[in-house]
Amino acid sequence: MAIMEISTAPLGTCGTGLGHYVAAMMNVIKESGLSYTLTDMGTIIKGNVSELLDLAKKIHEAPFNIDAMRVYTTIRIDDRRDKEVKLGDKIDSVQNRL
Repeated sequence: MAIMEISTAPLGTCGTGLGHYVAAMMNVIKESGLSYTLTDMGTIIKGNVSELLDLAKKIHEAPFNIDAMRVYTTIRIDDRRDKEVKLGDKIDSVQNRL
C-alpha cells in the first residue's frame, strides 16, 4: 500500500476563503472509501498507487466543477512494498524514538 499527500488550491477566486472548495474535494475523497486524514495543509490518503492517482485526478477536478478557473495541486506518494502501512505509522515511529 502507498500513502499520498495531496494539497489542492484554486487560484484567482473571488476571496481568500477556500473552505467550500475543500469541502467539495473532501466529498470526493469520502466517496472513494479510502482511509484518509485531513490536515491543515492537505490530506493524506492510503491506497494502492492506481487508486491514489485516479483519486488525485478527481480531487484536482473538483474545484473546476464549482467555479475555479485555475487549480494548483501538489502530490507526494510514499509507496512502501516491504510491509503493510497504516496512516500514522510514521508519526508513531518517531514518537517511540523520542
